[in-house]
Amino acid sequence: MPSNESINAANGLAATHKKFNAWQQPGPSAYDFRSDVMTTPTASMLEAISNTTLFDDVFAEDTTTNDLESHIASLTGHEAALLVISGTMGNQIALRSHLTQPPHSVLADIRGHIVNYEAGGTSSLSGATVTAVQPANNHHLTLEDIQKHAVISDDVHHAPTRVISLENTLDGTILPLSEVRKISAFARENNIKLHLDGARLWEAIAADAGTLVEYSGLFDSVNLCFSKGLGAPIGSIVVGSKAFVAHARRIRKMIGGGTRQAGVISAAARVAVDETFLGGKLSTTHDRARAIEATWVAKGGVLAKPVETNMVWLDIQHEGVAAADWAVVAAKHGLKVGGGRLVIHYQISDDAVRRLEAAMDEVLALGQKNRVGKRSRAEFEN
Repeated sequence: MPSNESINAANGLAATHKKFNAWQQPGPSAYDFRSDVMTTPTASMLEAISNTTLFDDVFAEDTTTNDLESHIASLTGHEAALLVISGTMGNQIALRSHLTQPPHSVLADIRGHIVNYEAGGTSSLSGATVTAVQPANNHHLTLEDIQKHAVISDDVHHAPTRVISLENTLDGTILPLSEVRKISAFARENNIKLHLDGARLWEAIAADAGTLVEYSGLFDSVNLCFSKGLGAPIGSIVVGSKAFVAHARRIRKMIGGGTRQAGVISAAARVAVDETFLGGKLSTTHDRARAIEATWVAKGGVLAKPVETNMVWLDIQHEGVAAADWAVVAAKHGLKVGGGRLVIHYQISDDAVRRLEAAMDEVLALGQKNRVGKRSRAEFEN
């Protein structure tokens, strides 16, 4: 009797075309600690997509998309919002909308997304110099950091700072609301635009660091992501004034970000916001992250960074284990990791956490073995 594979082959169907429900949970994200972008869309998102409107968003006619934009604008306390394809696109559209005439520069955290992970877009799309600043406290940019590095003089040797771009959360740590208030006041006093890469701002809010309105109201523009941690398959959104969003819409079109039947994106995004963020699922991931932190420390492990939201930074290097070897150990237990950073999202399963504990034991043992071997070699050489 022929197998299903041979029947599919005879009918010209690849193995990837087998019928299965990829929208059921748990999915592949249940064992993936590499990033919260690994969250996968849910059955309720599929249902929303199947019932969405299919009008043209370039002409601003799609009611599902318009409703989403109004919803997010209201949640953040801004006048308007604009759906974009990705967080990178959202950041770059915002910066390009604020930056109108070189010479100009953007001041940002040296660890930030716009500095390291957007393919030099700020320089190529906006013609701007990026002033990348290392926070003096090694945690978050402060007003003192900003004042030290912002160019507000008439010195012709330097490109004046026109935008300060902050990020919250960054590496899973929170930029305090009190510090943002100070930086915002400084920016306004010096006619500098303030942008927030808030791809994971949801996490700071879930950690009770402040409300969406409190944070967002201090910025001229904010970028929020639907696919980082919230589970939507695609999409981010930029909020700001009506005038800013009108200009940003033009920039979006210029770089190819205008979409036609955008309802298939915005329908899933709306569910992601309402069910995952407003539904309180993110705070649960923070509880799990703290539990994983406690387990690692109890086993003798050291943390590279504090746990404040949904990221746990295992100091694998301290154990004398290479990131590649840690990935191999994790893979033996059916897990995917990216270095010592563990990103805990709401689709991580209980079974994955149990496997992670076993992987921790193995990597700590490997570290101990490496240290013993290193001491033995040193004694032999001496």
